[in-house]
Amino acid sequence: MTQPVDLRSDTVTRPTPAMRRAIAEAVVGDDVMGDDPTMIELESRVAALCGKEAALFVPSGTMGNQLGIAVSTRPGDQVMIESESHVFHYEQAGVGANNGCLANVVTTERGAITPAMLEDAIEDPEDDHVARLALVCAENTHNRHGGAVVPLDALRASAATARARGVRVHLDGARLWNASVASGIPIREWAATADTVMMCFSKGLGAPVGSILVGEGDAMRRARRIRKRWGGGMRQVGILAAACLHALDHHVKRLADDHRRARALAEGVRDVPGLRVSAPETNIVFLDLEHAALDLPTVHRTLEERGVWLLPYGRRRLRATTHLDVDDESIARAIHVLRAVLEEQVAARA
Repeated sequence: MTQPVDLRSDTVTRPTPAMRRAIAEAVVGDDVMGDDPTMIELESRVAALCGKEAALFVPSGTMGNQLGIAVSTRPGDQVMIESESHVFHYEQAGVGANNGCLANVVTTERGAITPAMLEDAIEDPEDDHVARLALVCAENTHNRHGGAVVPLDALRASAATARARGVRVHLDGARLWNASVASGIPIREWAATADTVMMCFSKGLGAPVGSILVGEGDAMRRARRIRKRWGGGMRQVGILAAACLHALDHHVKRLADDHRRARALAEGVRDVPGLRVSAPETNIVFLDLEHAALDLPTVHRTLEERGVWLLPYGRRRLRATTHLDVDDESIARAIHVLRAVLEEQVAARA
């Protein structure tokens, strides 16, 4: 049976044979007791890569983001988040539910929170009536802005304004690896724009589980304690750290292949009538069904039946995400099926 072309997300990747060997051969200890050597190696390596004092492995990007908020705020503080951000849409109101903070939600141009937005939100911290702005959360690359790389200068400008006013910065860098490869700018320079940074191993890097939070030593010590309270302490977790170390060694530079394939996919269907296609900067392509004949549930179901899996992303949008398990042949097949299905749907209503 032919395997489907699964473009739903870069989280669907399966460990490569080499990664499975690394997992099987991992030297482990008890990470809750602090003596898993493979995890110690991973956390030390990523902290150094980011130019930060310490790092903490977490089961998910969501936990990493929520810990980043937790170590920089107190209940009753205000946190600025972007209206299309992961923190706002996909973390079950964790800003309030987990951390007791007020979310100040702002709308941006392709994910870039501006200094002016920060200035407008900062009120007199001595005024007992107001929630003190304590933290601003950025995201890069930006998922709901189509995998956009938020420019480094934009992040630096907002960080400078925040720091001048005593406001901390957290960067949701779930796909920061993609931003680094696409831009040619080292991870350390992106990480310098934030006090805490979260990065995922289980998306483009192809590891089965895990993300990491980096920051100052004291902040990571607090994060480790809160992680335990939230149920995130794990024991022989070196088996996961080994997969992440393998990914760092073998799967970062190849992200350029994912970006190239996303561009190929976009170009391959760009001229289909009734379809608007985003210009991908990294590995995400948005397909907007603009023709009245293109009914999203019908299109999605028909594509799935023909072996091309995409992610519904709103009432009229499908998302395609390239990744480790999608090769050039898979992209060619996806283009062929997409064109056929969409053209059939339009012709049927003509």
